[in-house]
Amino acid sequence: MSPSDPPSSTAARNSASFDFAGAAVLVTGGTSGIGHAIAQGFAASGAEVIVTGTKASAAEYAVDLDGFGYRQVELTDAESVDALVASLSALDVLDVLVNNAGASLPKGLDEWGPEGFAAAVELNLVGPMRLTTSCRRLLFASDLAGGASVINMSSMTAFRATEIVPGYGSAKAGLVTWTANLARRWSSRSVRVNAIAPGVIDTPMTAPMAAFPELLEGELSHIPMGRIGQSEEVVGTALFLCSSAATYITGATIAVDGGYLAG
Repeated sequence: MSPSDPPSSTAARNSASFDFAGAAVLVTGGTSGIGHAIAQGFAASGAEVIVTGTKASAAEYAVDLDGFGYRQVELTDAESVDALVASLSALDVLDVLVNNAGASLPKGLDEWGPEGFAAAVELNLVGPMRLTTSCRRLLFASDLAGGASVINMSSMTAFRATEIVPGYGSAKAGLVTWTANLARRWSSRSVRVNAIAPGVIDTPMTAPMAAFPELLEGELSHIPMGRIGQSEEVVGTALFLCSSAATYITGATIAVDGGYLAG
């Protein structure tokens, strides 16, 4: 078993399912990794899912995006975000917004320099804030049980220092605080706002660690479960937080980390 393999099981007695039939869902960065897995999870539960990416069309991605709507967006470009929101106007409603898109070391910039730090914060914090507030009319119109949901994707870097990406970590910590503030502000409009903080998950962003065994071993030493997580292991938390089973949960940040924060 590799460091990323979950335990095998032949039983499904404790499996859960969710029904999002007819729900309108937008997942930013839904073209790979955690975002793609969450988009698949909502689609499998009956939702109509739109994913975003930075490329001009879905056909430019190697991953299968059939069954999803696709929109191009640059979260650091206000006009691009406005164009995305305008393209959603025909929906009349948005039931779930998953702010998953983001990256460390944007454009290869050093985050210890002011330009790189600002670029990381702009992409990972300001971008989701801009998109979410621009979607408020659509979110307020949801008639899901418990109202619409916003899920912000934070990170372990919000809680533990990761020296190479101080801008990314600061942005992800900012997302935790912003999640709580927006949850309070929008509670009267029946919009619940929560965050997920994934641990070390096997995605294209973490794949380069495989080339640095010492780095990978150092991360694994923080994980009591002793392995890297899979994107699919984040999906259930996202679906739960947006479901009628979580109607009294808002402003929370849920760690999906194999015990990383306890390590």
